[in-house]
Amino acid sequence: MTPPVDARRWWQERPHRPGDPGAVADAFTDAVRLGLTDLPLPGGGRTRERWASLAWWGGTDLSLARLVEGHTDAVAILAELAAPALPRLLPPGATSAVWAAEPPGSGVVARRTGDGWELSGTKSWCSGASLCATGLLTVAADDGARLFLADLSAPGVTRPEPSWVGVGMPASDTQAVRFDATPAEPVGGVGAYLDRPGFWIGGIGVAAVWHGGAAAVARRLREAAATGRLGPHAAAHLGRVRVLLDGCSALLESAAMRVDARPAADHETLALTVRSAVADAASEIADRVGRALGPAPLATDREHAQRVADLTVYLRQHHAERDLARLGELDGAGIAAARR
Repeated sequence: MTPPVDARRWWQERPHRPGDPGAVADAFTDAVRLGLTDLPLPGGGRTRERWASLAWWGGTDLSLARLVEGHTDAVAILAELAAPALPRLLPPGATSAVWAAEPPGSGVVARRTGDGWELSGTKSWCSGASLCATGLLTVAADDGARLFLADLSAPGVTRPEPSWVGVGMPASDTQAVRFDATPAEPVGGVGAYLDRPGFWIGGIGVAAVWHGGAAAVARRLREAAATGRLGPHAAAHLGRVRVLLDGCSALLESAAMRVDARPAADHETLALTVRSAVADAASEIADRVGRALGPAPLATDREHAQRVADLTVYLRQHHAERDLARLGELDGAGIAAARR
C-alpha cells in the first residue's frame, strides 16, 4: 500500500483531526486540486498501482478515502463512456462523485427538454454532496436507466437538512440531494452505467479502500506487539490478522493482473469474490483487534476509535448475503454450462 511520494508527504505534513468534517473537506479539495488523486485508469495496465493507492487512502481517513474513491471512479467512468469530452465535463481540479444508490422511496427522473435534459427528484446516499462541483448519478428516463452528469451549482439543486447522526463516517458529507428541473448532461446511452466493463472493476476499487481501512485498524495491535507485552492469545490474534491482510493483498494483486489481461471481459464473478473476501477479512480484523486489546483503545484513543467506527459503517456498503447468493448462481450456471 504505497502511495505516490507527494501524497504521503502531503498527508504527513498536514494536521489531521479524526472524524472532523472541516479537516476532511479541506483535505479532499486540496488533494484533487493538487492532482494527488490522479490515479491510473482501471484496466490500462496499471490497475495494481491504482488499487494500491486507493488502499493507501483508506489508511489515512476512511471518510476522506470515500470521497477520493468516488472522485476517481467518476473520472474513470467519464474516461470510459465520454473520453473525448472528459476535459470539458470534469476540468482538472474539479471535484466529483458517483451516486448510484437506489433505495425505495427516492429517486431521480430525467425528461427531455427542447435542447437537452433536466432532472427532478431526490437522490439519497450522496457522499460529498456539498463538497463536489459535479455529480454522476443514475436516474430513470423514459427510455430506461441512464447516467447523467449534473453541475451541483446549477439551478434547482438543493440539499435537505442532513440526517446523518452516526459516529461512523461523519465527515463523508453523505446526504440527500434534491433536483428540480435541473439541467444535466447524459453520459453514455441507456444502461451504460451497469453494462460497461468498468462497473465491476470499479467495485473492486472500493474493496481496496476497505482493505486499507482494515490495515489501519490493525496498526494499533501491531504497535502494541512492538512493545513486547502481548500475551499469547493477543499474539494469536495478531498472527491471524497478518494472514488476513496478506491474503487480501495477494487477492487484490491477482485480480489486478486478471483485469489488465482482459479489461473488456465481464468481471462480475471476480468482483463479487474479491469484495466478499475483503469485507469478511476487514470485519474479522476489527473484531480480533478489539478482542486482543480490550476496550482501552476504543475509549481513550480517538483516532483508533474513529477508524473502527468508520470501518464498521463503510463495510455496510457491501451487499453481504445478496452478493453471495449471486455468486452462487454464477458458479452454478458455470458448472451447468461446462457439463453441456
